[in-house]
Amino acid sequence: MLATKLDCSLTYLVNGVTADQMEELDFSLRYAALALENGEVAEARRRYAELLANDNIAGLVTLRQQAEYGYALATEACGELDEAIETLSRLRVADPPPTPERRVAIVLALCRCYRDRGQLFHAVEVAEDVLAGPERPVWTDGLVELGATLLGAYFVRGDLLRARQFSAELLAAAESLGSPRANVAACWNAAVVAQCTGHVEESLQLIDRALAVQSEYGEPRNLARLRIQAAALRLPHDPAEARDMLRRARRQLSETSASTVDFAWVTYYLAQAEYLLGNAATAAELAREATDALDDRTGAVRVETRLMLANALMAQGRGQEARKELALAEELLEKVPVRSATAAGGWMNVATAMERVDVEAGVAAYQRALACAGL
Repeated sequence: MLATKLDCSLTYLVNGVTADQMEELDFSLRYAALALENGEVAEARRRYAELLANDNIAGLVTLRQQAEYGYALATEACGELDEAIETLSRLRVADPPPTPERRVAIVLALCRCYRDRGQLFHAVEVAEDVLAGPERPVWTDGLVELGATLLGAYFVRGDLLRARQFSAELLAAAESLGSPRANVAACWNAAVVAQCTGHVEESLQLIDRALAVQSEYGEPRNLARLRIQAAALRLPHDPAEARDMLRRARRQLSETSASTVDFAWVTYYLAQAEYLLGNAATAAELAREATDALDDRTGAVRVETRLMLANALMAQGRGQEARKELALAEELLEKVPVRSATAAGGWMNVATAMERVDVEAGVAAYQRALACAGL
């Protein structure tokens, strides 16, 4: 009634934003989301930042939170994990709170960023706050996906017993829901856990099941990421097939909102495939490409890429260059939490490579690996 009397729109009276301004904000938000979906991550980040700087969005809580969430995802995709974590942490406790579905998505992204940043305690903490509280919520697709991300954090920190138990719980939850989305999430991460606990056949069955469902129902980014995982599990057994899968996945990633970490992993696995196939020079080029795409804040990934580069250089008889790469890998490992599976595995891999060029340094690295494992 007031809007009619004042001859203005209801939107303007409620929010202080005209209908035209509202339409412009909505259009900008959809354009930013489309840029992110199409893999134009820098452009998406810029557009989300412009939206958040617009005074008109300040009083539109739902739109503002949607823009902040999109900005966090775009920032993560650009490799700026610290800023993404800061934005997601603020959104997680926003007032008014996000919708339950949005909160699960925020916590999932936050758990993933903490995991990729190597802050495993926080990754587990934020996910368990939702999934393992006094009143566990009824399973949904979003909660199964969050559970799968938590499962990955258990695995990375070396808690394989808990990971194995929780993977069985997730698979049962996904089975009861019967949705493609839940089945892909549960099978994907359960396959990784199965492989690392010695259940190779089970692992390949689970990953193939996830890949079949994702190929039919899933979105491109996760299909590419899942294909990377499937290839990684096959690498020791059939590097040629794995290489073909990885090349296809890398092409698909370039058309999505994949992060620099995603690109680094697929390039690293491609280097590993070439190395196993006897193509050391190509492996070195790919490993260097993966390393150069990252910074020191993504330590766990960068350690692996530097180790791969060192091994490829040694295979070419370039021992001095390999020694330098191993020294850089050691510097990165110094920043990883000491008592963790990531640190123990990293030092073990450094030791295995180092003993080929410097026996004493190799022995020291083995001792560091033992210490990280609590031995």
